[in-house]
Amino acid sequence: MTKTPRVRFAPSPTGPLHIGGVRTALFNYLFTKKKQGTFVLRIEDTDQNRFVHGAEDYITDALNWCNIPFDEGPGKDGGFGPYRQSERKHLYRQYADELIAKGYAYYAFDTSEELEAHRKNHEAQGKTFIYNWHNRAKLTNSLSLSDSETESKINSGEPYVIRFKSPQDEILVLTDEIRGEITIDTNVLDDKILFKSDGMPTYHLANIVDDHLMEITHVIRGEEWLPSLPLHILLYRAFDWESPKFAHLPLILKPTGKGKLGKRDGIKGGFPVFPLEWKDPKTEEIASGYREDGYLPEAVINMLAFLGWNPGTEQELFSLEELVKEFDLTRVNKAGAKFDPEKTKWFQQQHFQNADINLHVEQLKNILSKKNISYSFDLEEVVSLIQERAIFSNDLWDLSSFLFIAPSEYDEKAVKKAWKEDTPDLMHELTRILSDINNFTSDTISNIVKSWIKSKEIGFGKIMMPLRISLVGSLQGPDLFEIMSIIGKNETIKRIESTKEKL
Repeated sequence: MTKTPRVRFAPSPTGPLHIGGVRTALFNYLFTKKKQGTFVLRIEDTDQNRFVHGAEDYITDALNWCNIPFDEGPGKDGGFGPYRQSERKHLYRQYADELIAKGYAYYAFDTSEELEAHRKNHEAQGKTFIYNWHNRAKLTNSLSLSDSETESKINSGEPYVIRFKSPQDEILVLTDEIRGEITIDTNVLDDKILFKSDGMPTYHLANIVDDHLMEITHVIRGEEWLPSLPLHILLYRAFDWESPKFAHLPLILKPTGKGKLGKRDGIKGGFPVFPLEWKDPKTEEIASGYREDGYLPEAVINMLAFLGWNPGTEQELFSLEELVKEFDLTRVNKAGAKFDPEKTKWFQQQHFQNADINLHVEQLKNILSKKNISYSFDLEEVVSLIQERAIFSNDLWDLSSFLFIAPSEYDEKAVKKAWKEDTPDLMHELTRILSDINNFTSDTISNIVKSWIKSKEIGFGKIMMPLRISLVGSLQGPDLFEIMSIIGKNETIKRIESTKEKL
């Protein structure tokens, strides 16, 4: 019987969650939701030296903003807690001891100075120092020492670590759900530290124990953990536990395609690499976030899904529900995915335009409220007029401000191009035509004004360009007749008269 999937996203609270981490969380979420499984958040905070205050809350807030909340985790116990490794540290020692008892691990007493001396000695000979089968018998550990010597060192309080005993002369054949079959010669593996002298496990031991105890069925994580896969598989074997299936996601690359995308690339390129704004508690440096920059979570999620995955069709725009339905690990690429800031804006624009108009009406209402601007016309009409050209909520104001505030200054180049000697007389005549219109709708205004222009046998530009300058202040903006319909007859005439006086 196939188990219902249980996946976990296991970040360290060492700073803000990078979009690479969000992408990992997203792929875990999509994979398990498609199969009605469980998405677990586990906080891997065994490295207390790198712990950053506020980082855990940031992780939770980021997942919630992206609409990919965890089912189990801190504050949401599903019977497998606690979900912070620092609260689970009492669990790990027994498993380290079990490995020692089975002969799969050993105590090592080598000091950092001794190990550094070995490294330098090897470098001098053009070699690389690896602590494993070929030299472990010559180093200071429980494999080279007698039982009584080992016991004496432990009892005297001498610092030690517990290392995994990597097998010798074995070819491991591993399977990755994305990369297929991977072959590893165990002779090149080093004896990784599983338990540190401070009484805390390393990532490797804690990770395996937690995944087993939390009954994780699939480990979907970043490519940077691929070199750890042999050790993790060997640990499962040593404990005689069933291993989960593994899938290693491709890196997110810089826009140039060279190297992993980092915080500095965002600063340099003027785009966020974090979902939410982050203020460093030590330096007080502020890193921008997608939320604060005006991006919709749907757009960010859609963009991230396409960094390393494709649906196999031409479709690019997906809702979260559609992504859940279509997602499949077999369609995740092995090669790194190049981040494209312009494509991210494209996703934003598409989702912004497809969003419910009421959302934009509320956004514009909030902007006007903050600016203390009163208005009498229908905001839905305003949004309908400009939504097509807007990318962010701030654009709603930038593209519509002239509707609420009459222009007081005029674009010089536009005036030079459009305002001629006979323009004041034509504008005066136009105001008389407009004042006689009773049904001041865009269609009616358009028909009457266009008929009048034709009757005068003059080019449309002679009227429409100076009219646009009068209403907008430049030669930019949406349909003129729609503008006139929204601001109304009195305001339209008032603006034309004002422009005549000023120009």
